[in-house]
Amino acid sequence: MPSALADAKVAAAPSALRAVLASPLYRGATIALFLSGLGISAAAPQITLFLVDDLHTSLTTAGLYYLTNITAPLAGYLIGTRSDRTGKRLGLFRICAVAAFLGWTAMAFSTQVWMPFVISAVVLAFSGAAGSQLFAAIHDSLQDTAGDAGDTGDAGDTGDAGDGIVSVIRMALTAGWIIGPVLGSLLAATAGPRVMLACTGICALAQIVPMGFARTPEPGNAPTTTTSTTAPASPREHHQRPGLSAMLPLLAFTGLYICVYAGEPIKYGYLTIYMRTDMHIGTAVSGAVIAIQPLIELILMPVAVLTARRIGMMRLMVLGAGCGVGANLCFALTGDTIGMFAGQILMGCVWGVFAALGIIVAQRLLPEAVATASAIFMSSPALASAMGGVTGGIGVDLLGLPHVFLAPAVYGVIATIGFTVMSRSRHTVR
Repeated sequence: MPSALADAKVAAAPSALRAVLASPLYRGATIALFLSGLGISAAAPQITLFLVDDLHTSLTTAGLYYLTNITAPLAGYLIGTRSDRTGKRLGLFRICAVAAFLGWTAMAFSTQVWMPFVISAVVLAFSGAAGSQLFAAIHDSLQDTAGDAGDTGDAGDTGDAGDGIVSVIRMALTAGWIIGPVLGSLLAATAGPRVMLACTGICALAQIVPMGFARTPEPGNAPTTTTSTTAPASPREHHQRPGLSAMLPLLAFTGLYICVYAGEPIKYGYLTIYMRTDMHIGTAVSGAVIAIQPLIELILMPVAVLTARRIGMMRLMVLGAGCGVGANLCFALTGDTIGMFAGQILMGCVWGVFAALGIIVAQRLLPEAVATASAIFMSSPALASAMGGVTGGIGVDLLGLPHVFLAPAVYGVIATIGFTVMSRSRHTVR
């Protein structure tokens, strides 16, 4: 009976896609996140080439660039706590988007090796917090909508319909990451890497356009419509900075997510090289192997939301992390094209789960400070990139190709065990 009631509730609610299209806030956030993913993913594979070819640095020095990402979590935390104190989600979003524009533009005009390092560590560290502010504003709107409907669920729980809306909006970021690398490589090849980096800055600034000139209202002045471009629809209490004890579940979850994500920079750095030089796979087949992951991810994201309603989000993440272990073992041990496709399909399952549900779980683990939770969680890929970059560099020297992929498999085992423990604790997220 509970399952039947839940299904009836979901069936009676407007579809997530219709809700996103009907709301200026949700629709604007979807477009903004697509532009963010498009710009960042266009630049990410080209930065090392820019450092080596245009600024004439060594491969070793260029690899150290990713260590500048370690400042992103601190910047995200500062922005998140400020947001939770003031409630000005969209104002801080615009500031972060402008910071991203200035950072990428300055990167395009860099003439010395040290300049991209300083720009990334000081300016671009704040750019990642733009997306977290959008998700915090979306959470506020969903929670107020649930409150207006008489929802008496746990604090921070935006309901099944809200999960679907967040998943649809999050899919736009994934879509940007699918298209961006192709456009970035074409633009860098035809117009040069500096033009490509400048276009990344334009994409960052363009995030502001679909959001219009909306402001996050002060408590007591919120509009009552649920389709307003402003986030909260009812008076909202602004919270003080959360203590360390309150943040421990979120920090544990984020640390485990970093273990899952750390395999991505290793895969993107070495899988293509392995397929080309060791397996002698043609460019077309190799491209198909790389492209199948985001396709599977997009297909599975809405499926992950539906499955999580049945078995629970944290339990589903145990399965997702386990798929990551299997994917990296395929890369490390199979040595054939079928194994590469199998690994990428499994990796698509990983990100179908975590891309759809990760931000929702993070916000529910710190419901009294959702902007802080969003910022900490969304800065974790930066730390994972640094961790994966160092692991890949050391691992490829010690283990060689393809056995370097055993390292992210070990990280995946740690994550699987950790998520299993969290799924059985009192902090279980339903």
